[in-house]
Amino acid sequence: MMALSDETTNADYFDWSNDFKQECSALCAANGDAALAASDYDQAIDLYSMVIDLDSASDVVFANRSQANLSKMLWVDALLDADKVTELNPSSHIGYQLAHAALRGAQRYDEAMESFIIMLSKLDDAPEAEIRDLRQQYVCPSEAEDAIRRAVGIELSNAPLRLLNTSTGILCDRAAQLNSFKTSPEYKELLSFITKRSDLEMERIKEVVAMHFRCVLLSHRWEEREVLLYHIKNKGVRQLEGYDGIAKLRSFCKVARDAGYFWAWMDTCCIDKSNNVELQESVNSMFVWYRHSALTIVYLSDVPPSSQPGALASSVWNERGWTFQELVAPKVIIFYQKDWSLYLDDRSPNHKESPAIMKELEGATGIDPQALISFHPGVRDARQKLQWASRRVTTVQEDTAYSLFGIFDVHLPVIYGERKQSALGRLLQDIVSRSGDITALDWVGQSSEFNSCLPADIVSYATPPCSLPSLSEDEIQTAVSSLRNIMAVDSASKLYNMLEDMNAPLFANSRLRLPCIAFRVTEVKRRRGDAAHSTYGVKANGLRNLVITTDETLKQFSRVKPTVQTFFLVRPWDRRLLELPDFADEVESAEDWSESESGLNDTDDWSSDSSGEEESSVGSEVHSRSLRLMVHLGQAFNALLLAQQRVGEYKRVASDHNITAQVKDPASIDVMNIRTLDIL
Repeated sequence: MMALSDETTNADYFDWSNDFKQECSALCAANGDAALAASDYDQAIDLYSMVIDLDSASDVVFANRSQANLSKMLWVDALLDADKVTELNPSSHIGYQLAHAALRGAQRYDEAMESFIIMLSKLDDAPEAEIRDLRQQYVCPSEAEDAIRRAVGIELSNAPLRLLNTSTGILCDRAAQLNSFKTSPEYKELLSFITKRSDLEMERIKEVVAMHFRCVLLSHRWEEREVLLYHIKNKGVRQLEGYDGIAKLRSFCKVARDAGYFWAWMDTCCIDKSNNVELQESVNSMFVWYRHSALTIVYLSDVPPSSQPGALASSVWNERGWTFQELVAPKVIIFYQKDWSLYLDDRSPNHKESPAIMKELEGATGIDPQALISFHPGVRDARQKLQWASRRVTTVQEDTAYSLFGIFDVHLPVIYGERKQSALGRLLQDIVSRSGDITALDWVGQSSEFNSCLPADIVSYATPPCSLPSLSEDEIQTAVSSLRNIMAVDSASKLYNMLEDMNAPLFANSRLRLPCIAFRVTEVKRRRGDAAHSTYGVKANGLRNLVITTDETLKQFSRVKPTVQTFFLVRPWDRRLLELPDFADEVESAEDWSESESGLNDTDDWSSDSSGEEESSVGSEVHSRSLRLMVHLGQAFNALLLAQQRVGEYKRVASDHNITAQVKDPASIDVMNIRTLDIL
């Protein structure tokens, strides 16, 4: 009887103990949930641990403690709890989701992806529809890989084809570059973070890709013998011995690596010059590569250590053709001396922000400071860019033109062996055709065999364009008033309209179709002077008499002793004289106009009188523009002397000095002077 009573008492005590433990466990779990929600992770961990110690924990408690540990970045503890969740509820995706987060935090990225893949399968196989629906917000690893691959493609579209791995010293093609990225911790970390569809568009992908593929480009003067592609192919930089230029290559890679960059590029060994397709792409893309480089290092082999200010300006680097774009294209640039120490010991992250260095470069190159810092490639301001390039030299003659493809943003075939005049001619032909800018015809020197309107050498652009006097607005208004009394309205308007309809200059197959105002030469007479040059007095219909100096021998003639060959002094047509707005610079949005501004609601208020007044105002404005044009045409201009070859074909007679001409009377210019001539 006593034994039975003891058993009953023990059972009651056991029941009471279990009830008490359950109540304590429930209370601790509830308080733990509240602490977790309040981001009091230490308290939450302690409370959930009490529940677990009471031997009444479910997978939910382990999951919550794992979450609290994740928030505290206690990756190992979080992973242990996640594994316990999976053990208690193997069909649930929760344990694998937590394990993925813990492994990712511990930088165990391969294991993290394995857990994530299992998590996706658990979601797919879940019996509950609402759990299966959760799968829609997640992406599979292949989708994440595709998103990263697209970002890499965009980033590398502006990078050289081959790059040097600064850590291994090995030259890598695109496939090797991608493989290097895919095996890097950065890639695995990024892939493990892309789990939801919203992650596919996140900036983090672009940032990680851009950071990994940041590239340092070298600008330097080629020495007599450099390390070339075949020297370095399938070898590491550190393995090379006995080659000239290897010290420069190793030092460059070391400086780039020490600065935190994975990739570097040097033109001597990173281009397969035997591959015409690759060479073509490289020449046409080089400006873009330098523009998008994270850093461009300039190595000045002729500037000794501890040089004083001015040494950079004296460097031969400033005189080379290719270094023009290597100077103006990069956004960040740093100069190093012969021993790879910083020039002037300037430790700023960008020497383009150094006033002292920029002042040196401006003096050495003639390039204005704004262009040095924020150069805009393209055909705009072509004559100025040609002047900046005119004093630079290249070892290979065709490179005089090829090194400027990026400066003018042109893409042309690279044809080594065509010779300098052909290469330069093709470049200038493209500039004139694309821009309609006639200032590229403003030069003195020898004519090119490519086309007589173009120079034989880029040095012909070294002399700044001839700056002729211009009228003030008051002087223009005075001249317009005078013309009103002597020139018929219809005559001026007809001339204006005809010039407005003129086509832009057009080059095709080395032939220039040049719209111009032409004045027939009536007399050419040689004058006594320097035997090395020929000086001629020239007269032309409608122009004041002038003098021309040239190396060419001109046939002498006059009205009394005429010649069969026709000569013209021409003014290449410049549309800027029309004073029309430049819509490329001033784009007005249609949305800026309201109905009231456009007058659509005021049509009923218009009367025949107001309409007549407006027509009169428009007519007066057109007449005024026409007379202003006549005033401009009456000013001195730089003329071209053209000599007829065959019927309808002409050649320019090159001059050693600018030919400055001026009409005798602007009112005498008429539509008969307006022509489009074919120049060979």
